[in-house]
Amino acid sequence: MTWLRALKETARLGLTVERQGLEPLVALRGAAGLAIVVIGTLALFGPLVAVSSAFGAFQAVIATFQRSWRPRPVLALASGGSLAVSTFIGYLTASHPALFAALIALWTFGAGLCWALGPTVGIIASSNVAIMLVTITLPTSVAAAAGHAAVIAAGGLVQAALILLFPVRPWGAQRDALADALAAEADYARRLRHDPTAPFDPAPLMLARSAAAVSPRQARRRPAELHGTRGIAERIRPVLASLADPCVGVPEEGPERARVRELLAAAAVVLDAAAHAVRHGEPARLPAPALAALRTPDTGAVLAGPPRRAAVRLSALLDDVTETARGEGTADGHRARPSLLRLLPSALRTVRAELRRGSPVLRHAERSATVVVASYLAGAALPLGHGYWAPMTAVMVMRPDFSQTYARSVARFGGTLVGVGLATAVAEAANPGPYPSAALAVVCGFATYLVLRTGYAAANVGISAYVVFLLHMGGEEAGQTVPERIVLTLIGGVLAMLSYAVYPAWETPRLRNRLADWLKADCRYAAAVVDHYARPAETDAAKQDIRQALLAARDARVAWQDALQRAANEPVRSRGLSRGAADAAGEALSQLGRGAMLLEAHLPAHEDAPVPAAATLAEALRHDGERAARAVRERRVPRWDGVTEALSQWAAQAPPQQQDVEEEYDVLDTATAQIGRALEEFTATLAAEAKR
Repeated sequence: MTWLRALKETARLGLTVERQGLEPLVALRGAAGLAIVVIGTLALFGPLVAVSSAFGAFQAVIATFQRSWRPRPVLALASGGSLAVSTFIGYLTASHPALFAALIALWTFGAGLCWALGPTVGIIASSNVAIMLVTITLPTSVAAAAGHAAVIAAGGLVQAALILLFPVRPWGAQRDALADALAAEADYARRLRHDPTAPFDPAPLMLARSAAAVSPRQARRRPAELHGTRGIAERIRPVLASLADPCVGVPEEGPERARVRELLAAAAVVLDAAAHAVRHGEPARLPAPALAALRTPDTGAVLAGPPRRAAVRLSALLDDVTETARGEGTADGHRARPSLLRLLPSALRTVRAELRRGSPVLRHAERSATVVVASYLAGAALPLGHGYWAPMTAVMVMRPDFSQTYARSVARFGGTLVGVGLATAVAEAANPGPYPSAALAVVCGFATYLVLRTGYAAANVGISAYVVFLLHMGGEEAGQTVPERIVLTLIGGVLAMLSYAVYPAWETPRLRNRLADWLKADCRYAAAVVDHYARPAETDAAKQDIRQALLAARDARVAWQDALQRAANEPVRSRGLSRGAADAAGEALSQLGRGAMLLEAHLPAHEDAPVPAAATLAEALRHDGERAARAVRERRVPRWDGVTEALSQWAAQAPPQQQDVEEEYDVLDTATAQIGRALEEFTATLAAEAKR
C-alpha cells in the first residue's frame, strides 16, 4: 500500500463513527459523579481545586469504560490514585524545565511499556501522563499540590462508590461475553446447514474464557447461570463440526443429511435462547419445536455410527446448556484472577521481557517518550501559551501500531477543532460564571461517556469542550486559547505521525513470524489429540494437554489475524508474504486445526484399545512442526517428511473387524487425511510465493 492510500485509509478509520449500543445509565452515573465532585470542591475549595478534582473524576470514568474483566470500582480507584501520584510528582519538578522534561520522558516511557500488559493498562497510563501535563499547572505550592492530588484521588473514590451504590447491569460485561460465545455457536450451527465445512472464529469463546476468570470474592457473588455454561459451549463446537462434516458424518444428500440439518437448526434455536437468557438474566424460553426435533426417537432410526453418537452427545450438551443458563446446573470451579497487588510481580516480568531489541512495545515506548518531550519543548518555545496541549495530544494519540496512531491523530485534530470551537462560542456568547461553567462541563462529560464507544473523533468533541469549560471555570478566558490549542494540537499530532514514519514498528515484516507461531501451535494441538489415541488410558492428563494446546493454537490464530489486520493499512511492501499468500496459508492452517478438532470430537474412551500408529504420527507432527516453523521464518519452503511417512503407516494399518470400531477408524482416517491435505496446501502456497 502506498503512503497516500495509507493516509487516506487511516484518516477514514479515524473519522468513522461506529454503531455501538449506547449506555445512557452508565453515562448518567458517571456524569452524576462528576457533578458531585466538581460542585462540591468548587463550593469548598474554589475553582482551581475543582478543576483538578474534575480531571480525576473524569479519568476514573474513562478507565471504567475500557475492556477489562476486573470490577469497575477497582479500575476507578486505580486510575484516580495513579493520576494523583503523577500530578504530585509532576508538580515537584515543574519549576525545573530540564528536570521536568526528564520526568516526562521517564513517565511516558513507562506508560509506553505498560502496553505490554494490555490496552486497558496502556490507555490508563497514557491518559495519566496527558492529564498530568494540565493538572500540574494548577497548584501554587507543595502543600497545594498535595491537596490537588488528594482531591484527584477523591474523584476516583467518588466514582467507585457510585458504581457500588448504583450498579448498572451487574456482571453485564461477563454476561455479554458468554452470550456472544453462545450466539456465535448458534450462527455456526446455522452456517453448517448450508456449508458443512464452514469455518468458525474462536474469538468469542476466547473472550468468554477471559471473562470467566474471577477473584475469590467475585466467585462468591457470581450469578449461577455464569458458572458452567462456557465450558459446555466449548465442548459443543467439535460435536457440531463432526455431525455436519460429510467426510466423517453423513452424506451430502439424502434423509441422513436432512436429519442433520434439522438437528443443526434446532441446536441454533436452543443456543440463541440460552444466549438471550444469559445476556438478560432471564429464564431460558425454549421453543417446543426445537426441543422436539432434538429428542425425537427418529434420530436412532435415521443415523448410525459416529453421526448418531454425535447427535446424542449434542442433545445432552444442549440440555446442560439450558440447565446452567437457568441457574440449575452444578456450580463449577472458577479460573482464578489475581488481585492487582499479586499481579505486580508477573506484570514486572512481562514488562522486563519487552526490554529487548526488536520489541514493538519497546519501540513504542522510545518513540512516545521522544515525541512527548519534543512536543513539550516545542510548546514551551513557541509564543502561544498553554504549551501542554502539544505533548498532551501526542501521548493521547500514540499507539504501538501505525493505523491507530494515524487514525487517532486525524480524529484528535478534527474532534478538537469542533469541540473547542463550539465550547468557545458558548463561553464567549454567555460568559458563564464558575457554577454555570461547571454545569456545562458536566454536560460535556455526559456526552463524552455516551459516545465513547462510537469512535475517537466523536468522543474528542466532548473531551475538548469539557477541558475548555473547566479551564474557563478556573478563570482562564477561553477566547485566548482557541487558536493556541488548535495549533498545538496539530503540532502534537503531526510529530506523532512523523515519529512513526521515522522510527516505525511495522507489522508486515513480522507476518511470517506470526504465521510460523500459528503453524507450530496447530501442529502441537494436532499432535496432542493424535497422541491420546496411542494412550487412551491416560485420559485426564491427555485431555489437559489437549486443552492447553488448543488454547495456545487459538491465541496464535488470533495474534495472526490481528497482525494481518494491522498490516493491511501499512505503507510497506509484503516482504516475502503477499496478501493472497497470507490468506491461502491461513485457510490451510484453519483446515489443519479443523482436522484436529474432528479427531478431538471422537477421542477414545479409557477402556478403548490403543491405535498403534498414533504415537509415531504425533511425534512426527511435533518434530516436523518445529522444523517447518523455522523454515517459514527463514523464508524457506517447509518439508513434512516425517508426517508423510507416519500418515502412510497410519493408512496401511488394518482396522479391527468389529463394526463400531471399524466406523471409528474410518473417521480417524478421514480426519488424518484432512490434516495431510492441509499441510500440503500450506506448503504449496509458500512454494508458489517463493517463486514470485
